[in-house]
Amino acid sequence: MSLAIRRLGRVDYVPTWEAMQAFTASRNPETPDELWLVEHPPVFTLGQAGKPEHILQDVGIPVVKIDRGGQVTYHGPGQVVIYLLLDLHRMKLKVREMVSKIEQAIIDLLAGHGLTVNRREGAPGVYLGARGEGAKIAALGLRVKNGCTYHGLSLNVDMDLSPFAAINPCGYPGLAVTQTRDHNIALTPAEAGEALCQHLIQQLQPPEHT
Repeated sequence: MSLAIRRLGRVDYVPTWEAMQAFTASRNPETPDELWLVEHPPVFTLGQAGKPEHILQDVGIPVVKIDRGGQVTYHGPGQVVIYLLLDLHRMKLKVREMVSKIEQAIIDLLAGHGLTVNRREGAPGVYLGARGEGAKIAALGLRVKNGCTYHGLSLNVDMDLSPFAAINPCGYPGLAVTQTRDHNIALTPAEAGEALCQHLIQQLQPPEHT
């Protein structure tokens, strides 16, 4: 099946979330999978089991309680957000495998620009360092419904990171966050988004053996 990229630009969070829910509810076994490439105005999102105490102060940014896994994170201009609307049954993938492929796409993109990053055991996302011991550069949160995923990933590229100080990012007090711009990676958010989509496609649609 094909994997289409929808480039939605800068869009408000809630209507985009509602559109993902509607897409997932209405899809059938023949519905093509899609990647939605977006950017959001400033917003904090709090996962299903998210604890409000991880929001440390009110800095005037709206908080939206949503239906993905995980705790609280921040989305804002200059951050790449890619939503993955995928049929796991059709792809013959389990959720853990899907998460690993998403993380690998981010790792490969950044490695191609000379930045060493890795996973961190028990904490989805991508972090600086060969063992993932450093600051977080990409976050990940999915919802699976009837074997299909929505929500996705965010990669910090060229943004104001200060709102992260108002939360415990992903529920971890004092977790440092970083972005590609601070590591001499000369990609705009648009360029990073396009490149990351291609890495995701490589992970999710490996070349067929002939």
